[in-house]
Amino acid sequence: MKKQVHVYYIGTVQGVGFRFTAVSVANDLGIGGWVRNLDSGKVEVVAEAEEDTLKNFLAEINRIFSRYIHDVDINWLDATDRFKDFGVKF
Repeated sequence: MKKQVHVYYIGTVQGVGFRFTAVSVANDLGIGGWVRNLDSGKVEVVAEAEEDTLKNFLAEINRIFSRYIHDVDINWLDATDRFKDFGVKF
């Protein structure tokens, strides 16, 4: 089933290529949504795809950035089908 995940990554997650890596991983998996840096130092991600695909995305992001991520706030939601691609939101 298609779902949406809204995630806040907390830690040293800015200035380490997080956003552009997230875009690359999401595009490889066919995920729609966006990623952005927040003034608080967190990185926010909104992504939509099949639930298993989203779980793979989250696992890959965690694998790549595990030394930088100190905490993750994840909220699963119903898909909105409003995203055609995945990019950086400024």
